[in-house]
Amino acid sequence: MIELKHLRTLQVLRNSGSLAAAAAQIHQTQSALSHQFSDLEHRLGFRLFVRKSQPLRFTTQGDILLQLAEQILPQVQQALQTCQQPHQTTIRLAIECHSCIQWLTPALAKFNEKWPQVLMDFRSGVTFDPQPALQQGKLDLVLTSDILARSGLYYAPIFDYEVRLVLAPTHYLAHKLAITPHDLCEETLLIYPVQRSRMDIWRKFLQPAGISPVFKTVDNTLLLIQMVSAHMGIAALPHWVVESFERQGLIDTISLGEGLWSRLYAAVRDGEQHQPMTEAFIKSARQHAYAHLPYVRARTFII
Repeated sequence: MIELKHLRTLQVLRNSGSLAAAAAQIHQTQSALSHQFSDLEHRLGFRLFVRKSQPLRFTTQGDILLQLAEQILPQVQQALQTCQQPHQTTIRLAIECHSCIQWLTPALAKFNEKWPQVLMDFRSGVTFDPQPALQQGKLDLVLTSDILARSGLYYAPIFDYEVRLVLAPTHYLAHKLAITPHDLCEETLLIYPVQRSRMDIWRKFLQPAGISPVFKTVDNTLLLIQMVSAHMGIAALPHWVVESFERQGLIDTISLGEGLWSRLYAAVRDGEQHQPMTEAFIKSARQHAYAHLPYVRARTFII
């Protein structure tokens, strides 16, 4: 059976004009190359060239195989080059962090400047639970603050952020330097439509102290801020999310206890975190966050 290496060697033989020159070009001895051709001719059942002919003369069958080499080898080379070039592909992305959309869109635009062949298929929704979809292979990456135990997922840290109490500047608690859980027992806490167990203020601050204020669901950040400013409740949000509203004087923020910090992750299926496209996206998201988000902690994270 003839192989690609045989076709390439035939071309070298034709171009060099002799067994000795061909052997030198491919770094073999003349006897070894002659033996290889003899073995190939024996398996094929016909001669490929006339021995000791000057100049070297190919048989009819040898010419046919040389024509085949001219057709096949450039196609093979082109196919290999194409395989090594980046192809258009898709990252199916979703977020669990409602506020992330504020920096995710420009971060995606920055990523696509360097990876124009990658399409970002973005999914969101207040009732959408993306981590199971990631486990099932329906998504490729999820931005989340929640780690599921024994999930088969890998969580690459993006940045750390402080969750602060958000309240109207004229709220009676606004003068305090720090908030205790008991300060909130009579308050209405405005929250996103997620389970309490996924909220840092509930899991890490209120529940351990046995405090359960009134909860009221709000679908989006802008409406939530307006309601806080109108004394319709208080909220607990990442400081970087509300920083611009705080500068405008619409709201005040106060530390919860000694400081309630959380971490945003990029979750992927374990084993896929080292894919070049995934690594590039996580690196790009970190860099964009560090450069543009106030009050986030930059860390030297390793995937």
